[in-house]
Amino acid sequence: MRIVLVGPPGAGKGTQATRLAETLHIPHISTGDLFRANISQQTELGKLAKSYMDAGNLVPDEVTIGMAKDRMEQPDAEGGFLLDGFPRNVSQAEALDELLETENMQLDAVLDLEAPEDEVVKRIAGRRVCRNESAHVFHVTYNAPAVEGVCDVCGGELYQRDDDSEETVRKRLEVYHTQTEPIIDYYKAQGLVVTISAMGPVGEVTARALEALKRDQ
Repeated sequence: MRIVLVGPPGAGKGTQATRLAETLHIPHISTGDLFRANISQQTELGKLAKSYMDAGNLVPDEVTIGMAKDRMEQPDAEGGFLLDGFPRNVSQAEALDELLETENMQLDAVLDLEAPEDEVVKRIAGRRVCRNESAHVFHVTYNAPAVEGVCDVCGGELYQRDDDSEETVRKRLEVYHTQTEPIIDYYKAQGLVVTISAMGPVGEVTARALEALKRDQ
């Protein structure tokens, strides 16, 4: 299967992508992993991406698309793949369509994970991370430490990362709504979108996703 996974920050895309890819025996291709791999291996695309990042600029779509193309052409992706974080806008979605067409391939589904905005904010803004190397993660509501502000495992101080503040989360959601959400309508026009609720235990969401993908075939 060839799947694109979309959903707002905090919907659990990374967790679900890993679980779905393992179950379906296809590689999980995330934008973050693509960037890290290309930069650490010092590929031409990695060097190019790093030059933009070091200058504080966004990496152009064509660089991201080039990395995705190289990864999708690897032998382990012959039987399919799950894309997470790509495409992130309509122009990337159009480029992906062109790329797949030249390779005589097509997407099987676009899995849209839905979660209420207030829940997304609650999930992310409630995270607390241990300052020690262990970096254990807690949540003020869903996985509270025995003593507020203290790591249950090593006794280290728990803190809220800057990226997890409510203000930052709402800004990230704004970017998602304006840049990424439009690809859902783009793919709906192709009859590819499968929407499921991202609420509930992780295992239930995975089962829901697999059932929805099965029905879509």
